Amino acid sequence: MKKTYLLLLFIVLFLKGFSQEKEMTLSLDQFLEIVKLNHPTIKQAMNDVEMSEAKIIGARSGFEPTINGSYSEKVFGEEQYYQSFNPEVRIPTWFGIEAYGGVNNLEGNKYNQSSTFGESSYVGVSIPLLKNLLMDSRRATLKQSKLFLQMSNFEKDAVVNDLLMSAIESYWEYVNSFELMSVIVENLANSQKRLDFIRKSYLNGEKAEIDTIEASNQFQMFSYKRNDAEIRFMKARLNLSSFLWKNENLPYELPQEVTPNENWKGDLKNEKVEFILNKLLEDSQLHPIVKTYELKREVLDIEKQLKFQSLLPKLDVYYNHLGKGYDVGNTLNNHRYFDDNFQTGVNFELPILLMKGRSDYKIASLKIVNNDLDLIQKQNQINLKVKSYYNEYEILKSQLDLQYVIYDNYNKLVKAEEQKLINGESSLFIVNSRQMKALDALEKLINIQAKYFKTIYAIKWSVGGLK
Repeated sequence: MKKTYLLLLFIVLFLKGFSQEKEMTLSLDQFLEIVKLNHPTIKQAMNDVEMSEAKIIGARSGFEPTINGSYSEKVFGEEQYYQSFNPEVRIPTWFGIEAYGGVNNLEGNKYNQSSTFGESSYVGVSIPLLKNLLMDSRRATLKQSKLFLQMSNFEKDAVVNDLLMSAIESYWEYVNSFELMSVIVENLANSQKRLDFIRKSYLNGEKAEIDTIEASNQFQMFSYKRNDAEIRFMKARLNLSSFLWKNENLPYELPQEVTPNENWKGDLKNEKVEFILNKLLEDSQLHPIVKTYELKREVLDIEKQLKFQSLLPKLDVYYNHLGKGYDVGNTLNNHRYFDDNFQTGVNFELPILLMKGRSDYKIASLKIVNNDLDLIQKQNQINLKVKSYYNEYEILKSQLDLQYVIYDNYNKLVKAEEQKLINGESSLFIVNSRQMKALDALEKLINIQAKYFKTIYAIKWSVGGLK
């Protein structure tokens, strides 16, 4: 309910922001907020966390007190051998000790002489002295369930981290394609004006026919590039839409009139992100995947402890304090626990060759070794990604500054050539050639800008920092 309210509030503010602008725009933050609220993959990851929480409840059932009872009767040859009724309460404890108590009512003519005739009651305790003393399946299951809950939270973070990175890459491709299309459309409009001007000049005898052909060719070339740019932008918009979902788990297609918010241009000019490689490598140790492997090691350690119990002999002792009738408390008050009114015993069991125990323990040990090797490899892969994106980012910063200079120089050449054309010292062919080089420089600049922002987020992704 809270998430639905937040989503509605966000949409209201989102649309309000649209109404204040000439065109509807979508910023990266708005886009990621919608992704995090509605994307099915994130919802599935959150459901996995809830399932892990539910499994803890199931694991705690191993320590749940139980009420059980038995009733048996035997009649043979019209003679009642016995009739027995035995309700009982058992309370398991954390350290493998089990306390219990119950009553028994035995009647009849023929029954086991070791059984107590009539009404009786008892309280007792069973204690493992070797196997299952330090660890048993109930404790192992509960401990592992708590670790699995932590693992599911980290796995959810890893899923969110990967999904947001894919969404961010899609968004910057969307921005890149829109900026390239806008540049082509602007150049097409200018080319149309120039073509109209050249045609009028030709009709007035001021320009040669070859100039109209040159201007027409440039207009046709920009028309082709515009169509190509529109196709690329359409694909980028549809790819971006694949990350957008409504609250009702329905896919949503971004309207054609929505365009990228241009606030990122101000961030590019006014703010330079700085990264410190050593700090990034430290942060990478907290990557959700790394934490998942570390928790898995703890799970396997518990499994190894449990399998070690299979190598120990089973030695359980039990003691029952007995009472006549249903009031065992009277005999408890006498403090004569080993003098009268008691039943005790010892259970011992040991497989001679311990084959299953040795096998299970060996397998559990090797699982830990494999997990440690996987962790080392995963840490190394993450560190290599961090270093790779960091180096790419440093290079892109230099390329970005250099490309700004290159584009600015080409613009100056275009303006100078246009002035020479006005003075009759140049030709339209040379001016168009200069403009194409300036356009190529601008397109390259836009591509580098998109790569620059992608790499910033890729660095954050590589250390597991997208949430």
